[in-house]
Amino acid sequence: MAFSFKRLMGKESSGDEYLEIDVDSAKPKEKKVLVKTFVLRSFENMDEILNSLREGYTIAVIDIKPLKSKDIVELKRAVSKIKKTVDALEGTIAGFGDNVIIAAPEFAHIHRPTLEKEKKVDFIGN
Repeated sequence: MAFSFKRLMGKESSGDEYLEIDVDSAKPKEKKVLVKTFVLRSFENMDEILNSLREGYTIAVIDIKPLKSKDIVELKRAVSKIKKTVDALEGTIAGFGDNVIIAAPEFAHIHRPTLEKEKKVDFIGN
C-alpha cells in the first residue's frame, strides 16, 4: 500500500518524490545496567573486570576468594588497581563480607550503613 503525503495535502505527486525518515533518531537506544559477577583468580585476568567497569553500565560483583587463598600480596595489588579505576570513573567500591567486592560506576551508589555505638541508658536517675 503506497501512501503519498502530497496527495494528502492536496498536491499531486510528480513522480519520483519520496520522504526520508531517519529511524535511528526516532527512538534513542536505552542502555541497561548490567550486574555482572566475576571471579578474581589472578592479577592478569583483571582486564575483563576493568573493561566492563569502563563501559559505564556494569556493576561488578567480584569474588576474591581464589586469589585471597593463593597470594595476598597479589590480591592487594589487584584490589588497588580496581579501586584506582573506580575512582577515575567517580564510582564506588565496597567489600561485602570477607570474599566479595562490589564496584559500581558513578550512576550507582553503594550504601554503607554506619554502625552506631550502642548507647547505654540508665533508667534510674539519668
